[in-house]
Amino acid sequence: MGTTRKPDRHRTRDTYRQVIALTGPLLPGVSFLGRLPTATVQFGSVLLVVRTSGSLSAAGLTGGVLALGQVVCGPLVGRLADRHGQRRVVLAFSLANALAVAALVAGALAGLPMAVLALLGAAAGGTVPLVGPLARARLVALARRAGAPESTVGAALSFESTLDEMSFVLGPALVGLASVLAHPAYAMGGAAVLVAVCGSAFALHPTALAVAPAREEGDPARARAAVAPAPMPSCVPHLRASLALQGVMFGACQSGITALTTRLGQENQAGLVYAAMGVMSAVAGLAMAAVPARLGLPLRWRLATAAALVLSLPLLRITSLPGLYAVVTVLGVAYAPHLITVFALTERAVPPARLAEAMALATSALVGGQALSVAVTGRLTEAYGPTAAFAVASTAAALTFVIALTARPTVHSGRAGHDPHARVKDEPARTTS
Repeated sequence: MGTTRKPDRHRTRDTYRQVIALTGPLLPGVSFLGRLPTATVQFGSVLLVVRTSGSLSAAGLTGGVLALGQVVCGPLVGRLADRHGQRRVVLAFSLANALAVAALVAGALAGLPMAVLALLGAAAGGTVPLVGPLARARLVALARRAGAPESTVGAALSFESTLDEMSFVLGPALVGLASVLAHPAYAMGGAAVLVAVCGSAFALHPTALAVAPAREEGDPARARAAVAPAPMPSCVPHLRASLALQGVMFGACQSGITALTTRLGQENQAGLVYAAMGVMSAVAGLAMAAVPARLGLPLRWRLATAAALVLSLPLLRITSLPGLYAVVTVLGVAYAPHLITVFALTERAVPPARLAEAMALATSALVGGQALSVAVTGRLTEAYGPTAAFAVASTAAALTFVIALTARPTVHSGRAGHDPHARVKDEPARTTS
């Protein structure tokens, strides 16, 4: 009764120390560098093909099929990791991705036809080792195995989402810098080396054994589940739809920012504006560990989507660069909390034997929504200006809020201590043993 409560900042720091203690200090750095090539190659492929061919159509096609390859093959990578373990799957895909990216660079420099570049782009997207989603699944598995409290599991998801945000801010920035100083091929070549080295290091790290295939753990029930996977709960499509709409918001904001800065004659500011949004989102993600436990996950989901809707509306009235910086930066506050919360709800809802697949599917939904949005809103901005793209972003935010209000997330029976038919309630999460 007489104990003194720690300030929030101290509790947050202690929680993140617990997260790092699960993996050791090396793995977060390796996983961050291993996922950086994904963000680099997506943007870099477009700049590379534009520079070498001078064709916006060829560049758009190459970048589009690269994203499509990741969306289509990402769930397969997750399924393979669940069934065969992360070590061999990530190692194989890291090396294959390095070769595919190198082939794309060589093909672009050699001036190969557009159809060939599209095939190379599809290979580069289809072989992405998905270090981000698999790192998230690995860290959650480590936390569950250690009997960590729900606050630590939530902090682990916050930490991983922050690393994702940082990679998707730094990756395009590095490509842009390489393009200005030399050639985008240098950034793409660096990405190939990075995924080969750091992707392999992530695969071979001892923590990969925490998510070993069920048959190696001697668990007959999990082994049967790996061969004949349990069905996903009915709430999972709603969670994926929410992430897809988040991707739509990302893509629409990207198109709107590019169009408005171009209209203002400040094209070089587009990347910086988008980076400001990403940095603020990363800060908000780290701060999620301080959110009181009494705010349950469904309530956090509703609050995050409501904030995204409200904060996106001023985009419709922006006409100046300072105003764009201000509104977009503030909007970033809502992004990471939404992503972290939906990933947490997904982790609690899906069968443990399908966690990596579920994380991969969730990431594919996000990437797919963004790719589709960029393609559609890019044309809208040409016809109707940046406001059209920002209107798409606000509409996506509204739909996400509706989903958060109407969906009923559940907790899977494989989570110890939970009723298999229970819904995720708006109440403090209890620590399971």
